[in-house]
Amino acid sequence: MRVIRVVAVLGVTLLWIAGLAAQQNESAETSKPAEKTTEKSGKTPPDGEKGGAPKEEPPVVTHHEIHVGGRALRYTATTGYMPIRNEEGTEVEANIFFMAYTLDNPAPRWPLMFSFNGGPGSASIWLHLGAIGPRRVKMLSDGGMPQPPFELVDNENTWLDQTDLVFIDPVGTGYSRAVKKDLAKKFFSVKGDISSVGEFIRLYLSRYQRWNSPLFLVGESYGTTRAAGLSGYLIDRGIALNGVVLVSSVLNFQTLEFTRGNDLPYILFLPTYTATAWYHKKLPSDLQQQDLATVLNDVQQFAAGPYASALQKGDSLTPQERQSLVEQVARYTGLDPTVVSFNDVRIKQPVFCRELLKSQRLMVGRLDSRFTGDELSQVQREGQFWDPSMAVIRPPFTATFNNYVRTDLGFKSDLEYYVLGGGVSDWDWGSAGEGFPDTSEALRLAFVKNPYMKLFVANGYYDLATPFFATRYTLEHMNLTPQQHQKVTLGYYDAGHMMYIKSDSLGRLHQDVSGFLANALK
Repeated sequence: MRVIRVVAVLGVTLLWIAGLAAQQNESAETSKPAEKTTEKSGKTPPDGEKGGAPKEEPPVVTHHEIHVGGRALRYTATTGYMPIRNEEGTEVEANIFFMAYTLDNPAPRWPLMFSFNGGPGSASIWLHLGAIGPRRVKMLSDGGMPQPPFELVDNENTWLDQTDLVFIDPVGTGYSRAVKKDLAKKFFSVKGDISSVGEFIRLYLSRYQRWNSPLFLVGESYGTTRAAGLSGYLIDRGIALNGVVLVSSVLNFQTLEFTRGNDLPYILFLPTYTATAWYHKKLPSDLQQQDLATVLNDVQQFAAGPYASALQKGDSLTPQERQSLVEQVARYTGLDPTVVSFNDVRIKQPVFCRELLKSQRLMVGRLDSRFTGDELSQVQREGQFWDPSMAVIRPPFTATFNNYVRTDLGFKSDLEYYVLGGGVSDWDWGSAGEGFPDTSEALRLAFVKNPYMKLFVANGYYDLATPFFATRYTLEHMNLTPQQHQKVTLGYYDAGHMMYIKSDSLGRLHQDVSGFLANALK
């Protein structure tokens, strides 16, 4: 891969401002050794306790080339901060870090997509270096962790061949920080997060003159909550989206929260329990010998029918009805009937992860239940979070990004890049006081106000963080019209929350999204 660095140095601020409008047409330079990036580039104090808000600096601009599908993709990377000001526009309250990739010499009306991950508290690193960006982390073919040291490779499945890409790290993630610590709480809420990312998008469209570009959002996990909220937030401010991509979706948290009196998650998690037990060969032989699609069709009918009806009866179930239900749930989960009975026929996700392979002293992953790790009961009792599938992905993504941002992108900072957690605390869930956080209504209203917007939702069969059946339930309970439902497409992959770490799922996701983008632009 060729890399040519154009380094922002002192004294060129006026030139930078003038060059914003020309960025899209800037041609790639001829290959030559990379220039050394100035240490000043990318340095922003973590807060304003020392001398107030930092002076805005121009971003770092670099030029690159990769080969995708037998053709060269020449593109420009722009890396830096976007200042987020108060409502009066008089004071900078936060700086949002971003990385933008824009194709050199694109076709007219070339699309623009904004990307972010979830958490809350996760940086954009996962979609960036896992699925969408021009470079990706090299994982094992099944998505497992390779031996360190880790490496980046050209991403033949990058979405850059379809759209320009802007990766956003919301405040408290990546290098993004509030200017003062007491301002951080303003951004650590469902509404504050949506409004600050929405303001970033407005500023980017203005500064880089992209108001007339076809516009898309892609979010993963809590990023889908944000994307749904943004779809309504943006249309109310005159920004109409051509499409939204949701990867491993959660819009209505009632589908996920195992709280007393809320039986919905037990129903919606059940098909993913079945998929997981099938993968680990823990189902009865008559189910195990069937293909996954057949088994999942069977369990979904049971979950939405007899199981849901039985849970609704609660303590009024007769002993015979309860015993029959215990046996059926054990059959579809691969769990011991005594475990099912002890948990009142309501299996929470941590219980399932811990119990399925307990006889082997293993537990299955939450983000991707294909992966297993030692069953660490003591760690769980001490309140620490242990997910074998997170242990697979965090080291390679963290190491490769920290090298890539400094070397390839030329952005240097002594700040810690918050990959997942560390920068966000005391999240305000807002509507949780009225029940459960829910941004599906904002998405529905966006469909109402923008009849051209389309939606693609990617789901992993082995995702125990945002189960596919819960996503389907939410979409079917948004009160969409038949015409609006026709604008929604779902994709399913035999992998987990980050289905793209598995090689064949990465290719399928790219193929599905390419078709979606082409259809959304018709």
